Amino acid sequence: MITGPSLPTVDAVALLLLVRHGHSTANADAVLAGWSEGVGLTDRGRTDVGRLASRLTDAGTDVARLVTSPLQRCRETASLLLPGASAEVVDDLGECHYGAWTGRPIAELVSEPLWRTVQDDPSTARFPDSEHYAAESLAEMAERITSTVRRIDAEVEAERGPDAVWVAVSHGDPIKAVLADAMGAGLAGLQRVHVDPASVSVVRWSGGRSMVMAVNSSGGAIRTHQGAAKDVPAGDNTIGGGTG
Repeated sequence: MITGPSLPTVDAVALLLLVRHGHSTANADAVLAGWSEGVGLTDRGRTDVGRLASRLTDAGTDVARLVTSPLQRCRETASLLLPGASAEVVDDLGECHYGAWTGRPIAELVSEPLWRTVQDDPSTARFPDSEHYAAESLAEMAERITSTVRRIDAEVEAERGPDAVWVAVSHGDPIKAVLADAMGAGLAGLQRVHVDPASVSVVRWSGGRSMVMAVNSSGGAIRTHQGAAKDVPAGDNTIGGGTG
């Protein structure tokens, strides 16, 4: 887990803070929650989200828009993260539709042949159909979540200006998909990214280029007002690294 001293950001474009929901009852029970009903935060989850909320407060972050998955654990996280703020529920920020895998113990799933496909070739993985839960492929999930965050990011920048900061509360696999896409790795990089409950990752888009500013951060200051590098075209990264 990355717990560095700060989360570097720039003022050049709208900035997305991707927050995974806090530790849930399904996390505690080691089951794949998916779209199961009644999966809320544990005491640990509420405490961890409270710490993240304090980091946002300490940063003086003016959040232009707060959006969340419709699932209970994310809605609870959003309400604790920014108390009093109105969180917009966006269905397409929801968890992957795991179909017949929904609600099953992880210890059982690791012995399924599909598990290896999910790990080694996620672009071809599709979850089994179920009478009770929708099923989709990881590719369908990735397209759903990445197109949604890019659309909202463009809306936020158009409505609130290029220095706007917005927050999306979602789930592990969807957040990993956004980060892998932003890194240019696509689904091939999905399992090379790790995000913990109540962690924050930071992404920005500029000039047709995406930049991942932080991944899986659970400590340190969140800085959301840092000047852009001088003499660098929009969307370009600084040779040699950022100037801090």
